[in-house]
Amino acid sequence: MTLLNTPALPMTEVPLPPVNLQSLPRSTEEVATQQTIMIVDDEPINIKVAQKFLELEGYSEFVTTTNPKEAVALAFENQPGILLLDIMMPEVSGLDILKELRADERTFDLPVIILTATTNQATKHEALQLGATDFLLKPVDATELSTRVRNCLAAKAYHDHLRTYAAELEIEVSLRTRDIEQAHAELLICLARASEYRDDDTGNHVRRVGRYAEIIARHLDLDKKFIQLLTQSAPLHDIGKIGIPDSILHKPGKLDPEEMELMRKHCGFGKRIVTFEASAEEIGSLRTHADIGAKILQSECSPVLKMASRIALTHHEWWDGTGYPLGLAGEDIPLEGRITAVADVFDALSTKRPYKEAFPYEKCVEIMVSERGTHFEPRLLDAFLSRRSQIIEIQCGLAEV
Repeated sequence: MTLLNTPALPMTEVPLPPVNLQSLPRSTEEVATQQTIMIVDDEPINIKVAQKFLELEGYSEFVTTTNPKEAVALAFENQPGILLLDIMMPEVSGLDILKELRADERTFDLPVIILTATTNQATKHEALQLGATDFLLKPVDATELSTRVRNCLAAKAYHDHLRTYAAELEIEVSLRTRDIEQAHAELLICLARASEYRDDDTGNHVRRVGRYAEIIARHLDLDKKFIQLLTQSAPLHDIGKIGIPDSILHKPGKLDPEEMELMRKHCGFGKRIVTFEASAEEIGSLRTHADIGAKILQSECSPVLKMASRIALTHHEWWDGTGYPLGLAGEDIPLEGRITAVADVFDALSTKRPYKEAFPYEKCVEIMVSERGTHFEPRLLDAFLSRRSQIIEIQCGLAEV
């Protein structure tokens, strides 16, 4: 009975591909064109006999050695399709060679047929424990040798087929995942710019705010996942402006108290939009305002939209508690809201708006520093202003000219 101990294939959660058995090597001619057979035996006559038997069956590619010390190096160099290995050899035994081959990823699944004259069961058991694929007793029978070799090579071809398929599938999944993530990110930017186009001809405000927020988060060495979510979420901070009338958004002068009250509702609208709480009728008519007392952190939507909801609602809160719409103070304001507040105000100051011209960089810094500890959390403002070169680079790259 044939003894087999081929290495197990790695488990996978994807369905295995349909295998076309006709595509696998079926004849000795096909195998011979694809595989190299390696033979290691300290007796040259044994190598010659085995090689002759296999040549008669159509095999033509061989690597042989009578020096067991060089067997492992030859296997690494030539990557044979199968190894015929003697056990009882001087200085280095076949078991030593087998152990070393199985320990290296280059040859851990190489089929190894042990050619031995011993009938000792303990030796066979040890060889199987080390990963021997099959056994043949010397003197070998020509028919049995060719059959065992053919079966081992066919099995290896099938295993290689599965491994290649798994690797290709992993690459395909990775590419598809990247495409989906890219499409998701682009969709978020489109959504953010849809609202921003109403009072910004280019929509670059939302992109700059996202980049500025990223600068702060990276300077503070925050968690990479948090930074990724923040960069995608911050551009949605003003999505609630969709619900604000053009007469208010485009007013060139200062808003009166009633108009300011309506403008402030964009925070609540933004929160409700990204958490699917507001109807089109509610947003369009402004008959109801956002439910600002709702539990901000219990949104059932995606992580990006959860964070966007918190940012939309809290980016006008002040560190000292005098902001709107909730009057939160200090660390009660979500970190993402505090960061976006710095990014948003700087961009508002440094760009032209219907009610003002763009301020020079130094003037923006002067105004923001005057509100350090009142409007802005000091460490966040300091982190942002310490990155002047990056800020200016973003200003130039996303300038509205």
